Amino acid sequence: MPILKEESSLFPETLLDELPSDVPDRRWYALYTKARQEKSLARELHKYRVPFYLPLVKKTNVSRGRRRTSLTPLFGGYLFLFGAETERVRSLATNRVSRVLAVEDPEQLVFDLRQLHQLIVAGAPLTIESRLDKGRRVRVRRGAFAGLEGIVVKRRGKTRLLVSVNFLQQGASVEIDDFLLEPLDL
Repeated sequence: MPILKEESSLFPETLLDELPSDVPDRRWYALYTKARQEKSLARELHKYRVPFYLPLVKKTNVSRGRRRTSLTPLFGGYLFLFGAETERVRSLATNRVSRVLAVEDPEQLVFDLRQLHQLIVAGAPLTIESRLDKGRRVRVRRGAFAGLEGIVVKRRGKTRLLVSVNFLQQGASVEIDDFLLEPLDL
């Protein structure tokens, strides 16, 4: 069985750094896809050159004694689209989208997605977190995740930094030493 090459989960590559200005009236949408259609939708949007972000993480499964690593969506069913009305309609025409959610605070969404992207690129072992509770807001002072902001959570006696996408009320956490953190709310 051939091994597939890694596909783009961010188009264009600079989407979270600088927003494309070639098409006016673009805005952020969270597309909720039909079951297991996130990557297929991303392929079609890439083909039409529509800006999107699909956070993917590596997942290893053991089946029949063989280890298989695949890229799976961090948030099952969600893909983030940055497009004009015609591009939103084009995404609906793929018949892979179940629901479209307009983002009311795009600056916060881009900030959250940028932080998650930094964690994914660093290859940190992430844990999916849902329905976030309020905790202590902190910033990482130094190390590989310097500058990231999140919430401190405790899991099985370990300190974890929870980086969230507030719009979805979901996030991912990574184990971190608490001496690297500084409180934001004094």
